[in-house]
Amino acid sequence: MMGKVPSFSPGSTVSSALPGYVTLCLTLQVHRLVSAQFTVTGPDRPVTASLGGEAILSCHLSPRMSAENMEVGWLRSQDSAVVHLYRDRQDQYGEQMLEYRGRTELLKDDIIDGKVSLRIHDVQPSDNGQYSCYFQSSVSYEEALMELQVADMGSAPVISVVGHQDGGIRVVCRSSGWYPQPEVLWRDLQGQLLPSASEEISPAANGLFQTEIAIVLTEESNQKVSCFVRNPRLNQERESVISIAELFFPRGNPWTVALGVILPLLAVLMALASYCFWRQHRAKETLRSDKESEKETLLSEWEGEKETLQSEMERQKAEYEAAKELGLTRAQGYAVDVTLDPDTANPYLVLSEDRKRVRDGDTRQDLPDNPERFDYCDSVLGTEGFTGGRRYWEVEVGDKPEWDLGVCRESVNRKGQVTPTPVNGYWAVRLLGGRYEALTSPPTPLPVSVRPSRVGIFLDYEAGEVSFYNVTDRSHLFTFTDTFSGTLHPYFSPGYDAGDNLIICPVPAQAGGNLSP
Repeated sequence: MMGKVPSFSPGSTVSSALPGYVTLCLTLQVHRLVSAQFTVTGPDRPVTASLGGEAILSCHLSPRMSAENMEVGWLRSQDSAVVHLYRDRQDQYGEQMLEYRGRTELLKDDIIDGKVSLRIHDVQPSDNGQYSCYFQSSVSYEEALMELQVADMGSAPVISVVGHQDGGIRVVCRSSGWYPQPEVLWRDLQGQLLPSASEEISPAANGLFQTEIAIVLTEESNQKVSCFVRNPRLNQERESVISIAELFFPRGNPWTVALGVILPLLAVLMALASYCFWRQHRAKETLRSDKESEKETLLSEWEGEKETLQSEMERQKAEYEAAKELGLTRAQGYAVDVTLDPDTANPYLVLSEDRKRVRDGDTRQDLPDNPERFDYCDSVLGTEGFTGGRRYWEVEVGDKPEWDLGVCRESVNRKGQVTPTPVNGYWAVRLLGGRYEALTSPPTPLPVSVRPSRVGIFLDYEAGEVSFYNVTDRSHLFTFTDTFSGTLHPYFSPGYDAGDNLIICPVPAQAGGNLSP
């Protein structure tokens, strides 16, 4: 027998399902609102970086979500100044602090997972401190704090003996190039700390710290000691050791020891002394006239030798000045006309109409990103290319606080971060942070006695030489020696001080003019 099939009413079905639909819609809406919220997490400990190296500051979203369409930024915590900014799916440099221009790079490989990192190149002492990383969507804003600790090991301590003090020997230990402020101390052979006579730790002009600590060693105290300079942030130290031999310590008065021997002979010596005095008095009268004559003769000879020495010194000085003048004069004989190539200029650089002046601008210009253009470094090349011969040109630098000048290969990489060294096809000198350097690897400091307001560059292609001159006092600054191939171009970088120009100047006719073939 077949069972009875139950019947359903359509109206009753809809009315029973309606509460479920409402509950589902409310659940989805709450889920959307909750999913729009997030937190930002940074490193759980300070990030340590070495001076001149790189620092990477990372932060990420929780829960994981894409940050491609968000605004992401790094700020200095103390004043909320912009270190780096990402907005509208690209990097924004208009609000960036000048001291970070050209030194930051946003790593976006994992941005779809909510992970981003900021790389800071060429770390400086001023980079030390707190940063905040923030993410901002259309409905939420969150940030995380992090700390960058800059540190660097200075030079090995140099110990020197400066003289006697308080019955002992004063020893001084010096070191420089430390960051942050180091700890300095003396230790004996057993590792025990020794008190110092004086201590001075002070910052240099470049922000790095230099130290000087002294100790007085006596014959009774430790004669072999170690000078330690320690970086508390890196927990690393440098050490130098000195050992003083006993014979260098000051002794007591030897007459105190000899007094017991002298006293028994004193009576005999007094008699002999009286006799010798009488003989000496007679001889002195006889020799006095001879000595006066000899003295006059010696004085006359000394005056003659003094005049001869002064004449020789003046002659050598004149020869040196003539040789210095000859080098620059010879170079100026190969003067050429150099102009700037606008197709190679970084979009932040502003060139004059005659292409003889270049400066750093405040804003990025809308220029085509052609292969020849520098897109990261504030650099521009000369239009003229040289494949041989000798060429010379002069550049007015004035009172600019920073600049790079020289030559480079036509084939150098012009995209991204560039290190201008001979290995990478650059032969250049630089003024940065008050220091003049030849951009070797590592850089070579240049002793400059007179600040150059104009710099001369001389290229001898076949000889493989690039020479630099201070035209202000006509002195030679530096010469690179290498083997050249391919085409070389003049290289210019005006630095990040907006407003001041590098100016390509004509060489005065009296200096030699254009005598190049």
